[in-house]
Amino acid sequence: MRKLLLLNLLLLISISTFAQQSATDGVKQSINTMFDAMRKGDSTLLKSVFSKEMVLQSVSTNKEGKAVISTDSANDFAKAIGTPHTAIYDERITYGDIKIDGDLASVWAPYKFYLGDKFSHCGVDVFSLMKTADGWKIIYIVDTRRKDNCIE
Repeated sequence: MRKLLLLNLLLLISISTFAQQSATDGVKQSINTMFDAMRKGDSTLLKSVFSKEMVLQSVSTNKEGKAVISTDSANDFAKAIGTPHTAIYDERITYGDIKIDGDLASVWAPYKFYLGDKFSHCGVDVFSLMKTADGWKIIYIVDTRRKDNCIE
């Protein structure tokens, strides 16, 4: 009886670990699709991983050295991505902390942004995603932006 109980416990832990890993993979896939869409200039692909209510914000420092926040609409962002531009928008992230609780995920990801091959800026992206019937959708992005002291 004790062996059966231990076997069941191990099975439950294995299933839980597999489910968590699958959710993590799904979250990463949605974020990777967003960056692929940016590199391709494909606003339709970009919108496929955005929720309709998505919010984009950036925290930066103004000329006076004060922290400021700016907000952009998902539609304006998608339009900018889909508008022809000469340089590829190449944001390179490193996945940091990924937390998932049911249908909500949070991702911390340091990044470096390049226009073509030229470094533009760096910072940290923080994503919130929601699991839907169509997969993980990005509901919120907030980032920091700076030209130096990039997180490696």
